[in-house]
Amino acid sequence: MKYGIFYAYWEKEWKGDFITYIEKVKKLGFDILEVGCGDFHKQPDSYFHTLRDAAREYDIILTGGYGPRAEHNLCSPDTAVVENALAFYSDIFRKMEIAGIRSIGGGLYAYWPVDYSREPDKAGDLERSIKNMRRLADIAERHGITLNMEVLNRFEGYLINDTNEGLAYIRAVDKPNVKLMLDTFHMNIEEDSFTEPILQAGKYLGHVHVGEPNRKPPREGRIPWGEIGKALRQIGYDGPVVMEPFVTMGGQVGKDICVWRDLSQGATEEDLDRDAEKSLAFLKGMFEA
Repeated sequence: MKYGIFYAYWEKEWKGDFITYIEKVKKLGFDILEVGCGDFHKQPDSYFHTLRDAAREYDIILTGGYGPRAEHNLCSPDTAVVENALAFYSDIFRKMEIAGIRSIGGGLYAYWPVDYSREPDKAGDLERSIKNMRRLADIAERHGITLNMEVLNRFEGYLINDTNEGLAYIRAVDKPNVKLMLDTFHMNIEEDSFTEPILQAGKYLGHVHVGEPNRKPPREGRIPWGEIGKALRQIGYDGPVVMEPFVTMGGQVGKDICVWRDLSQGATEEDLDRDAEKSLAFLKGMFEA
């Protein structure tokens, strides 16, 4: 397994210069830097060449994440929205390929955060999403990119809330580059077990996010990290394990993630670095025992 961290741990906005974090995560001991792909369309190709070169210099793997905005909703009944989404993804997949980013994960099958002011048409949205995901998978395949469908809790999504729904979706799409993504934060809310979903996912598991129930970095607590590590080893999982902590208030990140108190307790950037480094050592101890 390779271990990573999401850049937004240190940020208050979803956009940012990811290059500045490559050397940092290398020094902290990580193998992977996960970046947000939602604003790739705003950056010139030259940026992604530089990003690729920096990642190679420090021997860091780059992975991508995106919580699709409403205008990129693949399950929309509005065909113009779907075509806009496919055009958007076509551009960012091309730029991901330049940067050497071979996977992207998130609620790619719909949009995020969901507007629950009106009742979702789950059956209709699911049917549209599956049909359009097949098209998206074909575009991604041309760039050598894997799409990881993240299982989200009921408060953030409605199409895929547990591993059963996730696997049913992936099998319906039936594309080799469409995989499942599990996140311990969401699993803590929706699943009956932390280990059974991993065993159930098996070969379909393409990406794993890890974090505490309050979105702090992994540490000693009530999540059975040792058992999770054992289950991952049991299925022969050798993919990314990426921390996705959110501990500070403010900006669009704090708003979207609903961080309404300072979980970091006034931590400086140096404090955040030390917490991430300590959490990584803890996680490796649990997963590789």
